[in-house]
Amino acid sequence: MNSLQLIQAQDPDGNNDKVSDKSIVIPNKHVAVADSFKGEHSWFIAPQIPTDFSIQVDETTYNVHKYPLIAKCGYIGRVEVQTLISNSGNVLKLENFPGGSETFETILKFCYGLPIDFSPENIAPLRCASEFLEMTEELEDGNLISKAEAFLTFVVLSSWKDTVTVLKSCQTLTPWAENLQIVRRCCDSIAWKASKEDLTSEDAPANQESWWFNDVATLRIDHFMRIISAIRAKGTKPEIIGKCIMQYAKRWLPGMDMELEGLRGYGDGKSNLQFSIFSGNKKESTGHSKEQKTIIESLVSIIPPQQEAVSCKFLLKILKMAMMYSVSPALTSDLEKRVGMVLEDAEVNDLLIPRYQNGDQGKMGNMTNSSEENTMQDIDVVQRIVEYCLMHEQQQMNQQQNSGKFNISRLLDNYLAEIARDPNLSVTKFQVLVELLPENARSCDDGIYRAIDTYLKTHPSLTDHDRRRLCKLMNCEKLSLDACMHAAQNDRLPLRTVVQVLFSEQVKMRVAMQDKEPAQSGINYEQEGNETSASMDIKTLKAELENVKSNMVELQNDYFELQREYEKLSNKPKNSSSGWSLNWRKIKNSFHAKPAGDEIGDGPDTQKSPKPIRHRGTPRTRLSMS
Repeated sequence: MNSLQLIQAQDPDGNNDKVSDKSIVIPNKHVAVADSFKGEHSWFIAPQIPTDFSIQVDETTYNVHKYPLIAKCGYIGRVEVQTLISNSGNVLKLENFPGGSETFETILKFCYGLPIDFSPENIAPLRCASEFLEMTEELEDGNLISKAEAFLTFVVLSSWKDTVTVLKSCQTLTPWAENLQIVRRCCDSIAWKASKEDLTSEDAPANQESWWFNDVATLRIDHFMRIISAIRAKGTKPEIIGKCIMQYAKRWLPGMDMELEGLRGYGDGKSNLQFSIFSGNKKESTGHSKEQKTIIESLVSIIPPQQEAVSCKFLLKILKMAMMYSVSPALTSDLEKRVGMVLEDAEVNDLLIPRYQNGDQGKMGNMTNSSEENTMQDIDVVQRIVEYCLMHEQQQMNQQQNSGKFNISRLLDNYLAEIARDPNLSVTKFQVLVELLPENARSCDDGIYRAIDTYLKTHPSLTDHDRRRLCKLMNCEKLSLDACMHAAQNDRLPLRTVVQVLFSEQVKMRVAMQDKEPAQSGINYEQEGNETSASMDIKTLKAELENVKSNMVELQNDYFELQREYEKLSNKPKNSSSGWSLNWRKIKNSFHAKPAGDEIGDGPDTQKSPKPIRHRGTPRTRLSMS
């Protein structure tokens, strides 16, 4: 007959839910019956010659003729009929057949002499299945293994798009695709094309995204790692590799871009906020978590060691993800060290790492109920990062490498101001963080003062001892004038601290006056040709001097007033002649004495009496400026 008749196969009860039964025959002529292999759930072809063999793949049983398969499939030829009868009732079950029933149907067409089409989508399954069935040249020239190899080598691997498609199809063909080197050849081909593109565009900016990033980012993590390793071996710049890794993380780790601004809401009913990563079906969530953990660990392990490879922001983002999914401690520690090497590039928001409290995370299960352990932010991680940063800086100095200006004091002070709003942050932990940096690392202590003031405001019930303990962390001599004026009216500060602030500011003003006045005297002896310029300089310096004097008088009055308040609190009489008071009088008199170099003239605020000048009619009280 010249055509094949399709007959629907059903079981005696009329149900079609059982194993499919497909039968085919060798046609009298080569009839195009490829479409018949795309039939319904259960069907067979009415045979001209009775079938004598049954093969089951997945849930489908194929009634076939033994001869055409034995002629091309060495595996089937080695199977004895007696063994099949004794074990499976004359049915050969192909367990874990590469490509499943769809691929097997294509191979049946090939065995019966029907034409088949190779494509990037089916070539990898056909190559693996032909290896499974041992379809070698020893049985027949032009067998399926040789045809599939030729198409794979000469057609697929010469095309970037086809190679990526084949590599994706290999994800379900483990371990056959690995053993047949299909994955390796595809990865090497992709790496060669990608590295060749980047090596020929040396003048392109490092931050330009290469055209192949998106395609590679769609691959499975193990294939991606092999491509990155091959690209690195070919000398690709670490910045390019880093950009590709960041692109992959952006696609597969969507939680990295999650904003954590809400975690700043301390004390507003958010202290019990837990950052949960599990939702929905527990089994699905667990599987998703394992996949995410594998991706994180794999990406961290292939980041190039060069500092310029990835940004500090990316390292901190993936560090948060690593802590969220409890990756191995070794990789987490490595990330912390990497962040420490580039900490100068971080922003305070990047350091806000929440303390993940999740029952599925082992390291969180041993948490205690101490106040330090209940902080919203994981402060210990930041402490270790800063310590690594200091160690790295010291190593750079020992190696006499110019690593640029080392300045993370502002970053740490801003971080302290953020975590100071946490009601569960202990004074001890706060102090440890402040003292991480050496004293000479800060040129100004305004940031520490701001953090301390925020901490005092958040912890109003703090004892006097702890308040004094906190204020000792800042150097009053390193406060700016604005900070001193704020501190002088801050009722949250201990009285002794306010006195120290005012005294240090007066000393700085006295030094400023002494530096200005000799300069004014010297101007009178300039040459005639510069007389006009000198006169302008004199006026400018006089104005600056009078401003300094005015500020000094105001601070002096505040200091004198606070001294009397302090003496009252100490239950000392006003006419006490204690050493502290006598020393103060000497300092006060020295401020009222007319400087020797003041030859320019008397300003409106020049002191003419040792008695302090009062600019306000009522005693001044300290008010908070916050």
